Amino acid sequence: MADAMNPPMTRERMRADLARALRMEAEEIGDDDNLDDLGLDSMRAMNLVMRWTEAGLQLDFGELAEKVTLGAWWAVAERAMAKRAHG
Repeated sequence: MADAMNPPMTRERMRADLARALRMEAEEIGDDDNLDDLGLDSMRAMNLVMRWTEAGLQLDFGELAEKVTLGAWWAVAERAMAKRAHG
């Protein structure tokens, strides 16, 4: 999953990717902020999920849509990474 073009997924990388998509500073995105309220629309969310999938992180868009916060998305990512690590 990680290489020079795709560093390992971390909460801070996810925050930075979201910030770029939302055209804001990463520090402005709190773990419990509603990403929809910050301007994340479905197209931007799909683009992020596709980028993360291409980097090797298989995320379920439906699971991400259940709670649209960085903290919730990071929990989904952690489960996906653990599942991948355990086969």
